[in-house]
Amino acid sequence: MRSSDEPTKTAVETVVDRGRFPDAATPWDDGRWRRETLGWAEGVLAEHGLVETGAREVRVRPWSVLIRFRTGDGGRDAVWLKAGAPSNAFEAGLSGALAAWVPEHVMTPLAVDAGRGRVLLPDGGPLFRGLLDEGAAGPEAWTAALGQYADMQRRLVPYADRLGGLGVPRARTRDLPDAFDALIADNPLLDAAERAELLRRRPRLVESCAELDAYGLPDTLDHCDLHDGQVLAPAPGRFTFFDWGDASVAHPFGSLLIPVRAVRERYGPEHVAPMVDAYLERWSGLGPSAPELRRAAALAVRLAALARASTWFRLFPGTPLADSHDSSAYWLRELFGAEDLIAV
Repeated sequence: MRSSDEPTKTAVETVVDRGRFPDAATPWDDGRWRRETLGWAEGVLAEHGLVETGAREVRVRPWSVLIRFRTGDGGRDAVWLKAGAPSNAFEAGLSGALAAWVPEHVMTPLAVDAGRGRVLLPDGGPLFRGLLDEGAAGPEAWTAALGQYADMQRRLVPYADRLGGLGVPRARTRDLPDAFDALIADNPLLDAAERAELLRRRPRLVESCAELDAYGLPDTLDHCDLHDGQVLAPAPGRFTFFDWGDASVAHPFGSLLIPVRAVRERYGPEHVAPMVDAYLERWSGLGPSAPELRRAAALAVRLAALARASTWFRLFPGTPLADSHDSSAYWLRELFGAEDLIAV
C-alpha cells in the first residue's frame, strides 16, 4: 500500500508493507510517533551527509517497524531504521554494544536511541540467503559462518552480565522447566489432553536441563533465530550477524537449532556434522571433552525449542496473539520430538 503521510521536512513517498499482519498494533499508525521517529532519522542522515534519493520503504510487523531510506542509485545505497516492540526494544542498545565489543562480527550503527528502542544501521551487504539461493554458497559456507558466530559468542562470555543490564532477557538452563510450565499454562490452543501429555514428559526436561548444566559451559548471547536471512555476507568468507530482537543470554549451543534444521532440510543430514564440529571446536579448552561437547549440543538444541516458543510473544501491545500461540504450540511439541538433530 502507499501512504501520503504528512511531510516531515520534505514530501517523500512512502510505501508500506504490512505482510500478513494487517491487524498488527504498531506505533507506525501514530502520526506523532512517525513525525518524531522520521525526524530523528532525517537528522542523522544529514549529519552523515546522506541525501534521500527515493521512496521510503516501511515494513510493519507485530514485533518491529523497519524503514529503508534510499541514499543513492545502487542497490546497497540505503540506511535502515529499526524500532522494536517494548519487549525487544533492547535490540537498539545491544546493537551499539556489540559494535563496540565485537565490531568485526556485526554492523556498526549510524545512531542508537536505546531509550526509544530504535537504531539506524547502514546497509551491511548481501544476505547469506541470496548466496545460497543462487548456488554461490552451500553447506560449507554454513560451516564457516557458524565458526565465526561461535568466535563471537566466546568473546561475549565476559559481557554476559552487561548484556542483562541492557535488557536482554536471561534464559538460564536451570530456569527452563519453569518457562515450560508457564508456556503450557498460557496457551489456549493446547487442550487438556495435550497439556497433560506434555506435563507427563516434564521429568525428561528436568533431567536434560540438569545434565546440560552439569557440563559447566558459560552463558553468552544466543541469537535464538539464526537463519540465513539474519546473516550477511559482506565479503568472501566473511559473515556478520544482525536482527537481535529474539536474543537472550543463555546456553550458547541453543543457537545451533535453526541452522542445523535448515542444513538438514536443504542439503541432507550428512552435512550437519561438519558444521557442528566447526562450531564446537571453538568451545574446546573449557573442561568438557569433545564427546561431552557434542552431547551438550544435542541437549541444548532440543531445549532451544523453549526459547523459540517464548520469543513469539515479543510483540507490540494490542497485537492479536493467534499466530503467536500457534507458533509457540508448535515449538512446545518439537521439544519432545522423536529424533535428536545432532547425533552423539
